[in-house]
Amino acid sequence: MSKRFENLKKIPPEPAARMLALQNMKLQTKLDAPASASVQVVLEELEGKAAKFDILRVLAVALPPREATWWACLAGHDLIGPEPKLVPPPLASAERWVFKPTEENRIAARDAFETADMDDNTTFCAMAALYADGTLGPGDMNDTPAPPNGVSAAVFAMNLLSMNMNVETMDVHIETLIDRGLDIARGGNGRASAGDGAKAEVKG
Repeated sequence: MSKRFENLKKIPPEPAARMLALQNMKLQTKLDAPASASVQVVLEELEGKAAKFDILRVLAVALPPREATWWACLAGHDLIGPEPKLVPPPLASAERWVFKPTEENRIAARDAFETADMDDNTTFCAMAALYADGTLGPGDMNDTPAPPNGVSAAVFAMNLLSMNMNVETMDVHIETLIDRGLDIARGGNGRASAGDGAKAEVKG
């Protein structure tokens, strides 16, 4: 096994194929690993096949919702740059929820998601925070299940948007995105290559 994929303590031990199926996420790469293979084994195979986008897909479904939302927030900072005059409300509210996942902060994420400008792509960060507990939102929506891929799809989309901002350095940048996700999976904060505005650590 590559040391790159060791000690991913935040990722559950269940098979990667099960996580992908439950969240309606399909890989573009045909795997040789059995259906019972762990996330670590699948990531190792995907790296060997240079399937970088599929590595992002696996991490999007494998990271717990809070950690996955933080990964999306780091990508959000790529979009606004290291010294933004203003952090967009969807990104700001998602970060607040990550640091303190209270009902109040989830309501704020919902409001930011619903009122965001149409061209504000950081809306996906608020979407991830909103769906993180498996329902469509706080209050009356707490009884309605969220889409099974609500968080993972938002997180994957946010990383793809970050890629589009870095087309000229795509090969390098996708490695940065992967390294962020892996660092978060090991219990870190994924900040090594994040925008300067993303400074807090994910704990708990």
